[in-house]
Amino acid sequence: MNKDRFADAETLGLDSVKLKALVERAQAEVASGLLPAAQIAVARHGKVGLYESFGSAQPESLTPMFSATKAVTSAAAWLLFESGELAEDERVVDIIPEFATHGKEVITVQQLFTHTAGFPHAPFRPLQWLNHQEREARYAQWRLTWAPGTRFEYHPSSSMWVIAEIIERRSGQNYVDFVRERVLDPLQLADLYVGLPAAENHRALDCSYVGDALTEADYRQMGMPVPPVTEVTEDAILGFNDPAIRAVGVPGGGGYANAADLALFYQALLHGGLDDVSVWSQQTLADAQRIRSGELTDPMFAKPANRALGIIISGDDSRSFRGFGKTNSPQAFGHNGAGGQLAWVDPATGISLAYLTPGHDRNSIRQARRGVAISSLAAVCSVA
Repeated sequence: MNKDRFADAETLGLDSVKLKALVERAQAEVASGLLPAAQIAVARHGKVGLYESFGSAQPESLTPMFSATKAVTSAAAWLLFESGELAEDERVVDIIPEFATHGKEVITVQQLFTHTAGFPHAPFRPLQWLNHQEREARYAQWRLTWAPGTRFEYHPSSSMWVIAEIIERRSGQNYVDFVRERVLDPLQLADLYVGLPAAENHRALDCSYVGDALTEADYRQMGMPVPPVTEVTEDAILGFNDPAIRAVGVPGGGGYANAADLALFYQALLHGGLDDVSVWSQQTLADAQRIRSGELTDPMFAKPANRALGIIISGDDSRSFRGFGKTNSPQAFGHNGAGGQLAWVDPATGISLAYLTPGHDRNSIRQARRGVAISSLAAVCSVA
């Protein structure tokens, strides 16, 4: 870790009393024995003012980010938009001809980022990424679930595989190398990986499942919808304990990080870079934060999707349904991950938060409440 990236909390305008309350809440499930480990970091003004590890996590530990990886993959693609090498209104088939089957020829690049592309359940095994012929065969096999652009439904991994393919074809560079060389290395984020090298496997925390799952009756009693069955199964999550899958750099969920570097990544998304290094122009960042999903709603909660270019915008009073705390501003943006990973920045305060745990709680409501509580406490940590 780069010690120059850390600063005294009060110097950054962070309230030590509020940070203490945040730490107590973040470690609660570890202290009670529910979760095996967790990390939390809060950053502001390009520096980390809080970084704590709990349970089996050590400061040098790396935790799978799962879908928080989507923001990293998307931010890498923003560089192609900025350089004019990619446009949102391009058809995917004009970049990947193998994609032109079963009605998918109408899908645009923008629809991949906004989860409106219409193939949310398309299968793809991580190790298939290593074989170009297998990749292309999968693209050709995929079928639409609904007409592109007509609705929003979260694509856990399928659309991000296509975005990674587009990065490779337009940049002429391996996707993992592109992310490292164009984003992570310039920002000196040495503890954030998309594609975990074999030499770093000893630092990676293994995923585990804890707690008991809620039944359909439990959800009905609480007046909550039953979560749909998706590809994010226990077997799929535990698959990331395999070094071979970690090395792939699954673009929709295979990143690894410590909480400090993930919080700093969001500082970079706020400021365009870190220290004296600029990666994105302010115009690119502002455009990336523009909501593109219009009035489309999340089918599970019937709340506005608020999808920008691969990231989620906090928005109105229903922001907690989108993974933000109740005290974030409408401008806050980020992307959380399976298992309760939290990652966002709020332009109103300059605060960015990262919370990571390898323990996946089968009780989805308890997990969601934890995330809202931690985010709500973090969002108000600036000195008034």
